[in-house]
Amino acid sequence: MVRFSDLGIEPSLIEVLTQQGIEEPFEVQTEAIPDAMLGKDICCRAPTGSGKTLAFGLPLISLTPEAESKRPTSLILTPTRELAEQIRQVLQPLARTAGLDVLSVYGGTPYKGQLRKLNQGSDILVACPGRLIDLLDRKALRLDDVGIVVLDEADRMADMGFMEPVCSIMDKCRPERQTILFSATLDDDVKKIVENYQTDPVEIGIGPKEISMDNMSHFFWNVKSNRKAKLCAKVTDKCGRSIIFCRTRAGVNRLGDQMKEIGSSFTTLHGGMNQKQRDKAMKKFSSGRSRILIATDVASRGIDVTDVSCVIHFDPPDDGKVYKHRSGRTARAGSTGTIVCLVLKSQIRKYKRIQHEVGIKCRFIEPNFDRLEGREFIEAPPLKYDDEKKPRGRRNSRNNKRSRRYRKSNGYKSQKSGDNKGDGNQKKKSYRHRSKRKSKKKVTYKDKRNNKAKFNRR
Repeated sequence: MVRFSDLGIEPSLIEVLTQQGIEEPFEVQTEAIPDAMLGKDICCRAPTGSGKTLAFGLPLISLTPEAESKRPTSLILTPTRELAEQIRQVLQPLARTAGLDVLSVYGGTPYKGQLRKLNQGSDILVACPGRLIDLLDRKALRLDDVGIVVLDEADRMADMGFMEPVCSIMDKCRPERQTILFSATLDDDVKKIVENYQTDPVEIGIGPKEISMDNMSHFFWNVKSNRKAKLCAKVTDKCGRSIIFCRTRAGVNRLGDQMKEIGSSFTTLHGGMNQKQRDKAMKKFSSGRSRILIATDVASRGIDVTDVSCVIHFDPPDDGKVYKHRSGRTARAGSTGTIVCLVLKSQIRKYKRIQHEVGIKCRFIEPNFDRLEGREFIEAPPLKYDDEKKPRGRRNSRNNKRSRRYRKSNGYKSQKSGDNKGDGNQKKKSYRHRSKRKSKKKVTYKDKRNNKAKFNRR
């Protein structure tokens, strides 16, 4: 049995892992860590949820030197905000034991905090390409000292059109850097990165080259548009924790309104939400405080939520590749999963093409709940403060400003200096004096001149 100590990981890091209940490395960690610790370039094909964050994170922490202000020494590039924050949360407690700081930067959040932390000196930078390019244009940091670069979910970045920014970022890092690449698939764009930016990389393959459809039960139901929301509610009631994919942000919000009327426990996620809203939605779903996540394809890649038993395609995916990545949110780590496609009459031809691309063949039938695998879901209790009851920060801030102004006023000073009997009178007196001062007529230059003329006449 292989242990982290056999892979060359420092005892202090192993102790943190043990406290988190992680004692044995996964396959991808066993394969990747020894070569990464030697400083070799790595090209690894591994699916989401295989343990790749620690596979590149542990060697990264061991080899990263301390950074100067605005000059990080290690860089991790990710396609989405959720994945960037997820990586930071995994690496932060480990990096703290090594005296290193991890900073995540991505769009949808204020620049001020990110600029301050970069100025203080962040050693490991987890970034989305778009925000990192903005910070480079602002001259908020330099990448000359970056000796280790990790590209996580490289194929997803290619799909999102990030290859040109990624290449621009890589060109700004040290030429003799170590480059580690993780991707679910090695498409043409990813192969270009390997050819142009890696030197004799160690090639590692974990799991099947394609997302396996074997552990999933696929159902294609003929439905009418006005029945789709109610069918979703019934499916999730039986199957337990589920993700429903819609094509657009408006579609997510519209389905959310319908599920609210039905009374289902859900949360929503799409690219139009700010980062605070997205983090809240993911925490609510991953912690079990909601049964359903209604999302666009932003949730189809890079999000690791365990025990998702059902995926519903409310709207059809663009192609077979998207169908695989949506469906891959379930049936993970050897478990089984249920895939339900709600098919309108006009969408049958498109779903037939998707079935051909994916390599499955299913009949289009009427909804049949008896064939679905039942899963129990116990909803976690809500947090201490609900969103409606929690005090609003902006209102508190306004009240704090008012109280600070009052403490500076003469009324507060006279009240504080007086005895208990005269406090009220002194406060009124102070207010009366201030009113008199405010009511004084402003003396103009013309008034001064007239007064001077009167004095001379005397």
